[in-house]
Parts: sequence; structure tokens; C-alpha cells
Amino acid sequence: MKINILSRFRSMALAVSAVAAGFVSCTSVSYAEPDYDTIGKQFALVLQNAHYSRTRFSAAMYDMFFESYIESVDPQHLYFTEGDVKALRAKYAKSFGDYLLAGRTRDLATALYAEFEKCALARITKAEQLLDYYEKNGLPAFDTDRSTPIQRRKLPRARTQEELDQAWCDMIDDMILTEVLRRENVSRLAAEKGKPDPTLKEKPVVEKVSARVKRLRNEVQETDVDDMVATLLNAVARTYDPHSDYMSAKEEKRFKDMIKASIVGIGAQLSEQDDGTTRIEGIVKGGPAAKNGQLKLGDRIIAVDSENNGQWVDIMYMSIDKVVDLVRGQKGVPVKLRVLSGESAEEREVIIVRDEVPMSESLASAKIVDMKTPDGKVRRIGILTLPSFYMDLDDTGGARCAAHVKKLLVRMNEEKVEGLIVDLRFNGGGSLEEVRKMVGFFIGAGPVVQVRDARGQRERLTVSGKRIFNGEVVVICNKLSASASEIFAGAMADYGRAVIVGDESTFGKGTVQVPRSLADYLPYFSSREGAGMIKVTVQKFYRINGASTQKKGVESDIVLPMNTAALQLGEAELDYVMPYDEIPAASGYVKDSRIARILPELVKRSAARVAADQDLQNTKWYIDYRRGVIKANTDSLNKEKRAAENEALVKRQKAITEENKVRYAAMAEDDAANLRVRRLKLEDVNRKNLPVITKEDDDKYMDEVKDPEEELEEEVEYPSTLDPVLRESLNIVNDMLEMP
Repeated sequence: MKINILSRFRSMALAVSAVAAGFVSCTSVSYAEPDYDTIGKQFALVLQNAHYSRTRFSAAMYDMFFESYIESVDPQHLYFTEGDVKALRAKYAKSFGDYLLAGRTRDLATALYAEFEKCALARITKAEQLLDYYEKNGLPAFDTDRSTPIQRRKLPRARTQEELDQAWCDMIDDMILTEVLRRENVSRLAAEKGKPDPTLKEKPVVEKVSARVKRLRNEVQETDVDDMVATLLNAVARTYDPHSDYMSAKEEKRFKDMIKASIVGIGAQLSEQDDGTTRIEGIVKGGPAAKNGQLKLGDRIIAVDSENNGQWVDIMYMSIDKVVDLVRGQKGVPVKLRVLSGESAEEREVIIVRDEVPMSESLASAKIVDMKTPDGKVRRIGILTLPSFYMDLDDTGGARCAAHVKKLLVRMNEEKVEGLIVDLRFNGGGSLEEVRKMVGFFIGAGPVVQVRDARGQRERLTVSGKRIFNGEVVVICNKLSASASEIFAGAMADYGRAVIVGDESTFGKGTVQVPRSLADYLPYFSSREGAGMIKVTVQKFYRINGASTQKKGVESDIVLPMNTAALQLGEAELDYVMPYDEIPAASGYVKDSRIARILPELVKRSAARVAADQDLQNTKWYIDYRRGVIKANTDSLNKEKRAAENEALVKRQKAITEENKVRYAAMAEDDAANLRVRRLKLEDVNRKNLPVITKEDDDKYMDEVKDPEEELEEEVEYPSTLDPVLRESLNIVNDMLEMP
């Protein structure tokens, strides 16, 4: 079955798999090494023939492949000098693609990684020597005017080994100074509140930083051929565009689990610790670990027997991805963990049978808000939250977001909801088919999006049927709303069906990828074991008005202050991006002119409220502050200066907290009289009465470890289970309902 995927950009996919061992699954049984050479050759052929650009391999492309590889293994320019890169370019760049086409992918992948490993371990060794010196002679005074870049990605590479040595010295000193200042701040907070100082239980500063460097060494050394080949092939794919890539067999399984929002595992969230262990940060309610009851929050895993057959693997200082690969597995297969209790050094063994883990936080959900207006009316407004446009790639009957959203909208209609907020913040995309259906719920029949392939042929993708929801709609987006989210927001804007609010624009991903199993392209008698998948860009999509979302995204009608505005995010920030262009508008749609007519007044009213909203004004301050930090791109290594900067931030936060105590109390009192929020999750759609949400409700899908440092920081919870952006969006919907 051919499936078009408007995939979430890679960083979001990796973030999910990097922290949640129970949130992914595939067998970890050993198998014969995949035929990397044949895989690499077929990958190269499919990429050239299937990609939208139809770009053929060439000498110029080979140099781009090489540069892409170097940047992928050394993005912060901390391992290679200019001379190192020049020497490697002379040795490998001219024949880079020939290795793949000649069936020598494994040779190139291992040779290049060996060069990287040699340089990386040399630098790590220097860092270890510096830390040993500090251990014996004491920490530096941090009393000079030195500084270090926060990010080195866009800076030139070091010209000499001495420059690179200094860069590492600066980085280690920055880590130490940051840790010293953190401990001093935590100790002060603990003293102010008369609570025990949690830093007294921590390892010495140098030992803690040394543990981080040790983990970095292990990550470099434990890389296997599978990872080396994946890194190489991804570097090639990324020169075609940022969203074409290669997935090894294990990454393919992670991707499929992520996009279908349903997985098999143990239901535990993991994180790597400075002492080398992997800690249980969270346990999913109702998941296998929770039902088993043996695993406790704060437990630290030190070894894994993936098949419960006596074959233990020591995971001390192992990267979280490797631990994930060991802990995950097939449904019904037990995994044995050797753990240290969170409160003691007691060692014990835990056996958990892997099972389906409900990913409720990844599914569509809703709230219904009854809001009393100043003139005494009660408006009923829905809030639909959609984390992704999920679907089951294997078509095994898994969750599909359009079906879920339909159920929620039908119940909202039964509840006589007048207006709706569709919250797509942090929604990185998903299935083209699912978003097409969802647009139809609001517009009825008509074109939804246009696609164009490599031959220039255009196609209108339409939807049939009747509207499900007829009320006013606001769509909230931020810089991390991408791909399918942009199709939805663009179509709703082009039909005049919704007001778009949020960041100035969405992410800006306007391309369509198709996942293809490389096993289908291998020669008949070749081994298909571990062939993996290529996800290749085959189309660009366009709004029905003819504009592309590529690089530019979908612009908001009303810009609201959100923290994401401070970040350098978006398609335009990536390397090798495809260009923006336009095509003729699609025929067969008519734009409702009402929103265009009332928009100036909506903008005016919203601006007045935002100016008077202290929380949104605090966010505006934060945006300006973070943009300044990013632009300056430097951390002072002077302790007195850094401490003063930190103190100023702490002082400001304390003042905000004190102000919030008074203001939030008044808001909560007002909300009690004028606001009622009811829960509408998928399990609630057939309830006779929807439950009212209160601040005492524990609506989290996971029990999590309590951070002693966070408990020292006094924060006041924002009232009514909403946030400032949602509250302003409710006001915008109310304005829309008031206007003729």
C-alpha cells in the first residue's frame, strides 16, 4: 500500500524515541548482519529516481554528500579542524557516491566513522586530562574576561589543534561553572525555605562533569555498523532535502510506532544519569510496568536481559538510544532488568512482560468551556487538542486521528458547542489522508490541498461529504506546527473558515514523503534482513490558493506572544531546503468573506487584551530576552558576571511569582463564577455527563519522579487548566460569535 506521509521533521521523531524505552518496540534478537553494500546501492538508485528533484549523482553532489556527513557527525565543530576536513575531503569526496553505486557502502561508512572516532576520542581524551587536572589541583577561579560560544554550528571550524583545544577547555569550564552556579542557587533556595539541601547528596562537580564526558566517550565507541551506515546514507539523503532520509530497521519500527500513536513496550520513561545508570523517570498509568508493580519511580537500571534468557548486557554509561533498543521488544516477550532502588543501593531484578502501551497523550482530546460574558451570556466553546495527524502505517487497525476527531466533534454538537479552538501547537504533522478528512469536517465537500510531482503534474486532493461542525473556529499554531498542520491551517484560512492565531508563521514544511521498504528493491536472491526504509520526498504540496507553505509556512491572522517565537526554528533554518514557489489556485472552492470583513476588529480587540494581559506581556519580555541571548551567542566564563546575570533572572522570576500569587487568586475566584471547563476525552464521548475539570484532578497519563529542585522553586499554577494563549483564543472566538 502506498502511503503519503507529511512526516514530522526528524528532530521531533528522535526526541520521542530518545527518552521512552517503553514507547517503542521491535525485536532485539540478534540476526545476521544486513547486506549493507546492496542496501546502499539500491538506496542510491531509489533516491535518484524517486526524489522530486530527480537529481543525478555527480561530482558536485559528491562534495555535498561529504560536507553533509561531516556536519552530521560534528555539528558543533568540536572534533575536526579545517585541516582535518580538508584532508578527508581530498581522500573521500571525489568518489563518495561511487562507493554506494559500486556496492562498497560498508567500506565507506566504517572508514569515515573510523576517521571521526579517531578525532573525537582524541578530543575527549584532552577533556578527560583537563578534568583530571582540576580534580588534583582545584577548579579555576573564573575571574577573567573569557567567554565561550553557546552554539558553534554556524561558526568557522578551528584552524589549528590549539584552537580546538581551547574550544574544549572553554566548553568544559562552561559546564563546570554552570554546575557550580546551579548548586549555589539550589543551596540558597533550600536555606531560604528551611528545607534540606539536595546538592549535598550529589557527586563533586568535577566527578559529575567527568561522568558526562565518559558517557560521551561510550557513545562514540559503542556505535555499530548499523548506525555507521545509517549516518552515511542519511547524509546523502539530506542533500536532496531535509526530510528525505534512511531509516535502519530499528528506526523504521520507531517511526511507525510514533506515527500510529500506539506502541508495545513496558510503559516507562527513561533518562540517562550522570552516575552512568538509566533512571525510571515515569511510569505510564495502566501500562505493563504499572500493572507489574515491581518497578518504582527513581529506580536506576544497570543491566538488561532483553530476552530473559540469562544474557545480561551492562548498560552503565550507555547512550539512551542503546538502552532503548535493549529494553524494547515484542508483545508478550518478557524483559529482565537489574535495578538499584531509588532510595538505596539495594540491587534487585525485575521481570516485565511487554505489552501494548496506551499513548493517551498522543491522541486527540477536547475540553468544553462554558464562559459567561460581561453581558451575562454563556458561551459554550470547545477546545480540540491534536498532538499529531496519526495513523497506522502497517494498516493493522490502529488509531486514526480523523476517526477520533469525528467522535469528539459529534459529541460537541450534542453539547451545542457554538465555537471551537483547534490547538495544533507542537503538532509536527503526520498523514496526508487524515488531514484531508479532517478539513472536510469543517468545509464539507471541496478541494483541500494541491500536490505537484517531479513531472510538474498537479492534482487537487478533495474531500466529499457534509460538514460536521458549523460554528466559529480558531486554529492555534506555533513554529513547531508543521506539514499536515500547515495543510489544515492553510485550507481553513483559504476557505475563510477559521482565524489563525499564534506565532508569526508555522514551520514551513511544504513537501510530501513516501516511505518505501528497501527490501522491495533488493535483488531477488539478496538477504532482506534489516534492509530498513527510505523516506523520500516525491511531491510538494500547495494551498488551494496556489501558495506554497515551503519555507514561509502559514502566517497567523492574529499574532500572540508564545515562547517558541524566541527560537530559531523553521524550514528556512535547515540546510538543503527546497525553494518556495507558487502554482495557480485550485478551482472549485469559494472563500467565505466574513472573516476578512471582521478581522480588523478582531485584531484590534485582541491587541488591547494582550496589552493588558500580564502573562502575555511576561512572555513578550522572555521572547526579547531569548532572542538577545541567541544573537549574542556567548556565555561569560567570569563567575561574578554570570552570577549577577543569574541573580537578575532569579529576582525577576521571584517578583513575577509574588505578583502571580495575588493575580491568579483573583482570576481563580472570577473563573469560579464565570467559567466551567469539562473534560472530553475519547473515553468520555458516550458518557451521559462530562466530568468538570478542577485543579485537583490528576489528568496525567504518567506518574513521574518529583524533582527536589523544582519543589524548591515556588510557582503558582495558572487558573482553570488553561493557559494564556488558550484564554485569549477563547476571547477571540467569543468576539467572532458576537459579530454579525
